[in-house]
Amino acid sequence: MSLRLVFMGTAELACASLLALKRAPGGQVLAVVTQPDKPGGRKLQLQPPPVKQAALRENLPVLQPIRARDEAFIAELRALAPDLIVVAAYGQILPVSILELPRYGCLNVHTSLLPKYRGASPVQSAILQDQAETGVTIMKMDAGLDTGPILTQATTPIRAEDDAQTLHDRLARLGAELLVQTIPDYVSGKILPRPQPLTGVSHTAKIKKSDGQLDWSLPARVLWNRIRAYTPWPGAFAQLPAEPQSRMLKIWQAEVIAATGAPGEILAAGKAGIVIACGEGALRVSVLQLEGGRRLTAPEFLAGYRLTAGEKLS
Repeated sequence: MSLRLVFMGTAELACASLLALKRAPGGQVLAVVTQPDKPGGRKLQLQPPPVKQAALRENLPVLQPIRARDEAFIAELRALAPDLIVVAAYGQILPVSILELPRYGCLNVHTSLLPKYRGASPVQSAILQDQAETGVTIMKMDAGLDTGPILTQATTPIRAEDDAQTLHDRLARLGAELLVQTIPDYVSGKILPRPQPLTGVSHTAKIKKSDGQLDWSLPARVLWNRIRAYTPWPGAFAQLPAEPQSRMLKIWQAEVIAATGAPGEILAAGKAGIVIACGEGALRVSVLQLEGGRRLTAPEFLAGYRLTAGEKLS
């Protein structure tokens, strides 16, 4: 069977799934739907979303409705007559008129093991909550937010060296692989959608820039998870005392060590790193960045900026 497919996605996460669909046998990608171009960069010039860039490289038609529920756009979709719509990191809730349009409905690639971590930030939330593993779910969409029945799932460990970027990239690849494995068995009836469990449901919120502010009264492991979860955006940061005003210090890499001191106090600063006391334990910071500067290792940073034991970060 040759499936007529429409793909809907916007963020970088969705690109792997789009390319996997394009290259998989047995299907034809009729069009790619993505969000409108948005201003970006220093000059605020219009920037195409990552999925649009990927689609154009593959010579695929691109649609960019302002709102997915616009009647003119829905009419365009209806004219394409897709058998299946695949959605990954699109960024808008789809109306029922779209969910019911294709013969086989709409499938979503979600980067958590549903029903855990529904919503906007499942990758970051898994790291923040110190999970040992996470995964991807291929779900048949319904009118709720990530509430539709499950088709398939795959897991991956969360490693100590992972941050949100590395985990994001691995989940993107895992989701793409699972998607192209799932679709043939789903449309042939070998896989039947099963309702999500009623237990274990959790929700995630959209991340704000202010979430990256570190509170040194918290345990070191909590802060370590925040640093990993908020890399690359919004970044984990603290305030460095300086004259005439404090400066933001972004922390990119650190490890938890056993040490005690007042929360935020610098306990040591040398070639081995910058040790900062937390509410419980301490962090040894190895990669950091001063506001307006570039990312540096701790020895590189200390070669140009003096920090001494006893100073405090806020």
